[in-house]
Amino acid sequence: MELDIQCEEMSPSRWAELLTTMKSCKTIRLDDCNLSSSNCEDLSSIINTNPSLTELKLNNNELGDAGVEYLCKGLLTPSCSLQKLWLQNCNLTSASCETLRSVLSAQPSLTELHVGDNKLGTAGVKVLCQGMMNPSCKLQKLQLEYCELTADIVEALNAALQSKPTLKELSLSNNTLGDTAVKQLCRGLVEASCNLELLHLENCGITSDSCMDISAVLRNKSSLMDLSVGDNKIGDSGLALLCQGLMHPSCKIQKLWLWDCDLTSASCKDLSRLISTKETLTEISLIDNNLRDSGMEMLCQALKDPKSKLQELWVRECGLTTACCKAVSSALSTNKHLKVLHIGENKLGDAGVELLCEGLMHPNCNIQSLWLGNCDLTAGCCATLATAMATKQCLTELDLSYNPLDDEGIRKICEALRKPSCNVQQLILYDILWSSEVDDELRALEESKPEVKIIS
Repeated sequence: MELDIQCEEMSPSRWAELLTTMKSCKTIRLDDCNLSSSNCEDLSSIINTNPSLTELKLNNNELGDAGVEYLCKGLLTPSCSLQKLWLQNCNLTSASCETLRSVLSAQPSLTELHVGDNKLGTAGVKVLCQGMMNPSCKLQKLQLEYCELTADIVEALNAALQSKPTLKELSLSNNTLGDTAVKQLCRGLVEASCNLELLHLENCGITSDSCMDISAVLRNKSSLMDLSVGDNKIGDSGLALLCQGLMHPSCKIQKLWLWDCDLTSASCKDLSRLISTKETLTEISLIDNNLRDSGMEMLCQALKDPKSKLQELWVRECGLTTACCKAVSSALSTNKHLKVLHIGENKLGDAGVELLCEGLMHPNCNIQSLWLGNCDLTAGCCATLATAMATKQCLTELDLSYNPLDDEGIRKICEALRKPSCNVQQLILYDILWSSEVDDELRALEESKPEVKIIS
């Protein structure tokens, strides 16, 4: 049994009602429910008396250190079988870390700990690392984003990594680590016996100086499938160094996030080689990099390579125009694997989308999700889009937000949605002006086709 409630104010009567339900739940999720430390006392009792409970998610509640202390009393009981604990943005400080250390040291069932968005600080996380080093700790996933960590944390993390072969996922994004600390961390990861699968280092103050060391992790950890270094100023020179590791035969990367990394079209030669030859790579995010049309054309050429297995490409806000759309269309008509294309916030215009739709409607194209928000589109391209929606049955999600489509364009899109051949299930239309008459038509359409969700 699963209890999943979000964004609900808990009255005493409602809480008492839920407590009865919780006694038999395997999963409890209560994000954004205005819970406090007093609720944690009740939850501790549930943890103690419900041995089937394996996941507890309490993100975005003002639990505080006192609340965590209550929870940990339940977590430390022999009957507890909890595996996943989510306490993101719960107003915790370093004081909670001593209590959580006791749980890590004594509770081998706990495999996931998510404590991001809390002011744990370097001192607090050092205490958590002590708990990780206990032989009883079997932690597999550790999330420490926005925890006010500094470079001083790395020595303790490396010691924990050395002793924890079970660890598969480590997220340190949005902490001011800097190049020196990231280099040290990477050397620790290369030496550690852990089989890391996910490493997230977004917004960690990384430059090209760290990229050779990250590349060494990619070469030496064939288990690593998910790497995110977005929002770091690595530049074209850093990307070239990363690609040395990414192209290594032992690297089995599947998901690569490089958003806002100060990349230009100069990086696209290396990225194209990666897309066309690394058959494990299924998702790449290049959002907010100045790739321009020339760079996008190189990426499209790579997508046409039979060895490319890319399924998701994110190129939002990359300085693209109508000029690259013929190449994108050609890639769509050739690549059978690509399912998600985020190409919004580029000046494609009606002419560009008309070209895209030619590729979209090709029998080889299997796109399921297409994002065209803020692309300078008008009602002029909506007839072609409507034809694509009605004929391309694999297309289930379409974003047209922030485009001045007006009543004429929205009516053409609605006409396509009404057709039995259209399989679009989610249509996103943020910040588009239309009349009350069109609004009534949209509401009626949702009623007649309940499987369609229109988000505006």
